[in-house]
Amino acid sequence: MQLVLIATFIGLAAAAFQPSYNDQSNRPQAAYERNARIIAYNSDVNENSYRYNYETENGIKAEEQGQEAEGIEAQGGFQYTGDDGNVYSVSYTAGKDGFQPQAAHLPAAPPTPEAILKALAQNAADEAAGIFDDGQYIPGKYDGAGSAQQQFPRPQAGFRQPYKF
Repeated sequence: MQLVLIATFIGLAAAAFQPSYNDQSNRPQAAYERNARIIAYNSDVNENSYRYNYETENGIKAEEQGQEAEGIEAQGGFQYTGDDGNVYSVSYTAGKDGFQPQAAHLPAAPPTPEAILKALAQNAADEAAGIFDDGQYIPGKYDGAGSAQQQFPRPQAGFRQPYKF
């Protein structure tokens, strides 16, 4: 019984110290966005496809269409006004290759290093020649001539010496 009372007291004390989230955001547009009305909305859902679009009074617009093809293949876009006053637009495709957004404000991936491109080409050439390396260790694969692995001598008895202070 005492354990229940102690656990209840600790729970009440922890709940009293949780932060209040009444002011959800200090962003300039937060109050306007919280009460934004939907001014346009269209939706069409069929057995194998769908399409929707909407627009809110604060400038948010979105549209998407998709169809069933080995899962869902979709494409669409959205735009909104950022806190800096700029309008940001994003278009995307989504499907078996994942979500792929495109926008001027999104960072671009760096180019693939030359060493990786060479390794990918070698992998493709090996597979075309019927060589499939699944990453498993194969004894004897790297033994013999041409092995670049350095051989180290085994330590002799008495290798470990006691520390002297």
